[in-house]
Amino acid sequence: MPLLSTLSDTPSSFSFSQQRRQHQSRINHNSLLSVKATTKPLARPTAIRHSYDLKEGQKRHFHRLPSGLKMEVIEQEPPAHVKGTWKEAPPVVLVHGSFHAAWCWAEYWMPFFSSSGLHCYAISLLGQGESDVPQGAAAGTLETHASDVADFIKHEISVPPVLIGHSFGGLIIQSYLSTTINTSFGTTYPKPAGAVLVCSVPPSGNSGLVWRYLLTKPIAAIKVTLSLAAKAFTNSLSLCRETFFSSEMEDHLVLRYQELMKGSSKTPLFDLRKLNASLPVPSIQKGSVEILVLGANNDFIVDMEGLYETAKFYDVEPICVEGVAHDMMLDSAWEKGAQVILEWIRNLPAKHKS
Repeated sequence: MPLLSTLSDTPSSFSFSQQRRQHQSRINHNSLLSVKATTKPLARPTAIRHSYDLKEGQKRHFHRLPSGLKMEVIEQEPPAHVKGTWKEAPPVVLVHGSFHAAWCWAEYWMPFFSSSGLHCYAISLLGQGESDVPQGAAAGTLETHASDVADFIKHEISVPPVLIGHSFGGLIIQSYLSTTINTSFGTTYPKPAGAVLVCSVPPSGNSGLVWRYLLTKPIAAIKVTLSLAAKAFTNSLSLCRETFFSSEMEDHLVLRYQELMKGSSKTPLFDLRKLNASLPVPSIQKGSVEILVLGANNDFIVDMEGLYETAKFYDVEPICVEGVAHDMMLDSAWEKGAQVILEWIRNLPAKHKS
């Protein structure tokens, strides 16, 4: 989740070799069979070799969007001995943030939730993971990413799911909710059983976070800029740990996730200047959907003010998990956040589950 949009969405964020690869991809595309698409054309086919090896009980498939582009989906059903033990258990759809993909949920949270009776789906947004890469400097807009999530749910899930979004994925879920609940929009998305915003970018975007860091934590602001906008986290073990994980995270795990992050983002999720100009997301009616706002007390990216801004916007009490960092689903104490979410889902009103 790049904080300083003035750096992260400029051409300097891309190396010459990346530009050359993107240019070559467009040349290669012209020689491929044309694909009918209603939006951005395909810039490269889905990768054949997968960088993330699935765990037992997980499977990968690709959801074709109306544009013809394909989104990676990692799915995990409850094991046979668990199926049917939790009546009216809603499926779970997990949406990642910047520099991540569906794999970040497949490590711990998907096995945990599925073993508790929840059918889990983690998607890789366009330009991320093994999903197709659209042409252009960014993978999409807040609205197009939310629309892609809605298309997947509409065509592949038969009952209202719980949406879980992390970091910028949380902002995408907020956009999804505003289109679902706000009747002023011409189109509406399938209504979810509930939504969980995990270390989410606030509804106003990252501008407030940027200025607070600059004014109160200048050293942290420099580190965040180097780590995310300049992608220095990809080459520094200590900076990667400080940005995403707790200090006690073991080196071999930080290295593993660092490598996965390096290959996850083929193109930025957003043009941040355009994104911030379109915010805040539209508000929704109080009580129209159940929302859990979940933060981490060791979050290096989304501060406590950001957490409380999101909670106030949706008129809910936030929960701050102690002893975990921004990547709550991968951190050394990943089970803390997972248990809070599981208990929250179990207590969802029955009317929101069907």
